[in-house]
Amino acid sequence: MLSPITRQEIHARLLLGIHADALQKLLWHESTASRIYQATREIQSDLSRTVAVGELADRIGMSQSAFFEHFRAITGTSPLQYQKDLRLLHARDTLRGSDAKVSEIAFRIGYESSAQFSREYARKFGLPPRQDRAALAAE
Repeated sequence: MLSPITRQEIHARLLLGIHADALQKLLWHESTASRIYQATREIQSDLSRTVAVGELADRIGMSQSAFFEHFRAITGTSPLQYQKDLRLLHARDTLRGSDAKVSEIAFRIGYESSAQFSREYARKFGLPPRQDRAALAAE
């Protein structure tokens, strides 16, 4: 019974708080921020698919250079780095929750080489996937 009231209060506080401007821009469907949000959702929808930045920019109605610039301004990273970070985070979650082979996880999230996956994973998390799995299990 209180859920709708609580939800409305949370929304009101968010839209009146210190992040109000950024949140209101996301709600406006034709703003640059909302189009970048749409692009991030598309990247998240299928992490195994390679991001074609030009096609993604076309779909949200921006030139490649404007898309890249706005994407970096909003997310703090490039579209390809954004996808790579999401892939690696997803892989780490999968390593925690399953006993699938590291190579299977790598291929499932879109890596064509398990060696490349292991290098990038170690660069991001400080340990190769197998060692990180053991460390996470020990925690």
